[in-house]
Amino acid sequence: MNTISVCGKRLVDEYGRERIFNGLNFVYKGVDADEDGVIRYQTHITEERLKALKSKGVNIIRLGLTWAGIEPQPGEYNNEYLDGYKEVLKLCEKYEIYVFVDWHQDLFSHFCSAPGDGAPKWACTHTKKRKDPILIWAEGYFFHKDIHEAFDDFWNNAEIDGRGMRDRYCDMLTYTVNYLKDSEAIIGYDVMNEPFPGSPGGKIFRNLVRNGVETILFNKRVDRKNLITNAMHKDVMAMLSVADDPKVYNKIIENAKDMLFEFDTKRYYPFLVAAAEAIRKADETGIIISENCYYSNLGIPCSVPRIIYKNGEREENHLFSPHGYDITVDTPLTNNASPYRVDFIFDEHKRTQERMNVPVLVGEWGGMVPGSDEYPALEHLIEKFDSNKWSHTYWHYYEDFENSKIMDIICRPMPIAVAGEIKKYSYDRKEKVFTLTYTGSSTIKAPTLIYLPSEPKKIWSTKSYVMKEGGILQVYAGKGECIVKVEL
Repeated sequence: MNTISVCGKRLVDEYGRERIFNGLNFVYKGVDADEDGVIRYQTHITEERLKALKSKGVNIIRLGLTWAGIEPQPGEYNNEYLDGYKEVLKLCEKYEIYVFVDWHQDLFSHFCSAPGDGAPKWACTHTKKRKDPILIWAEGYFFHKDIHEAFDDFWNNAEIDGRGMRDRYCDMLTYTVNYLKDSEAIIGYDVMNEPFPGSPGGKIFRNLVRNGVETILFNKRVDRKNLITNAMHKDVMAMLSVADDPKVYNKIIENAKDMLFEFDTKRYYPFLVAAAEAIRKADETGIIISENCYYSNLGIPCSVPRIIYKNGEREENHLFSPHGYDITVDTPLTNNASPYRVDFIFDEHKRTQERMNVPVLVGEWGGMVPGSDEYPALEHLIEKFDSNKWSHTYWHYYEDFENSKIMDIICRPMPIAVAGEIKKYSYDRKEKVFTLTYTGSSTIKAPTLIYLPSEPKKIWSTKSYVMKEGGILQVYAGKGECIVKVEL
């Protein structure tokens, strides 16, 4: 497999070709944890499944694992769990599907809330009793002080058996990377899923609710008098339609910016630097992948700087992996997802990319449940990612996903490796025409590769090309502008 690294805002391979990745999340959260806190790795990733996904154009997966699974007791590592992960990496190597390692957490830990995952039981310092959600999975972030205090201890590096919790996490990163680093499939390391601020996170939520109520209820398009008695459909839909307006949506979140800035710069960023240093002890070349805070999924600006180590050296192999979801995701109103709101979110992530000057691989997006019919919103986001030249991994794989309508949307013509610098690419779904424009380089001695999901009806190119087995179009461009159009 090719070696992937960062060059400015692009991902490139050892030939110098610009690379684009199209994939899925596979995150198994270990809900079968036993009383001792040992989480046994269960995976639905089979060779047949990977082969099917590869044929659909999937060339990367975000593969989750948890701190609890790796370190069930302080300083004691579970190699059996990591060996199961290794087996998946071997299958990915066989089918040339890249992996970025995701140390996943939700609600801090499985031992804090039923849908949660992440920290081992011994790190849940304030958990008196596990509090399961009543309405939506994430409500522990909003209301549960045990979860807030557990995060506070983590960011404050509170001691457990004589060593700080954050330091123990970084020790675990070093151990894990050292154990897995020989896999050719690994592209990089996502140090923590959706870091949450802790106690300030509760304040941010209350602020968002207050702003939302004040902003929406005093809008003329909402029937305030009948909002409760006539509720849960017409007036809720009116509220959602009001929040389509970028100015209204920005007013809802604007007061949370300063609170999140404080967390991003004073808590999360120092941890991110420490985590990167821990990974570099075991792997000097893998890409360091940073995410945005949980609340930046809503479009609140991410203020995390580019990674600079204590010696003043900048991390050159750094990638930004934002997440973004419409406010209806994970609710009964999923089918009312709005392209306008997700535009707002990912436009903010684009500004973060420009500030950091790094590539983007969107780590999570979509989140539509099986049977959802809000496909236009997904198509809209795919087009947006393509216009930004962003790689991405959809959240998430479920049984028979490879034969779903959502997979049909993700499975589209796309560049895999481009022998030069991409100017733009797009797929017109109505006309079924894919277009790629790039500036070729005479120094690159490998062809451009384009994935096609079906037999092309017509190919037009300013340079020579060859259609290969497996739906791969090879283009030999050399120096200068190259335009490729394919009609399916």
